[in-house]
Amino acid sequence: MTHNLITKQPEIGQFIREVRLLTGLTQEQFAAAVGVTYPTVNRWENARAKPSPMAIKLIEKMLVDLGDKSQDLLAKYSIK
Repeated sequence: MTHNLITKQPEIGQFIREVRLLTGLTQEQFAAAVGVTYPTVNRWENARAKPSPMAIKLIEKMLVDLGDKSQDLLAKYSIK
């Protein structure tokens, strides 16, 4: 399953923050799960950078793993 993630800031930053909160992870824990540093996640969430294609794939996997819990978030950002 591949989602067409939004790529504009600040929308992607808000989306990443909501994914992280939905998973119940701190920025540090989310960074570890995606294989980046805490400052990287902080920059994503604060619209100072956007995730690499590899990070986006890992975030997509998190959404798939969340199953039904991710549907409202996907609908909110019109990700199909």
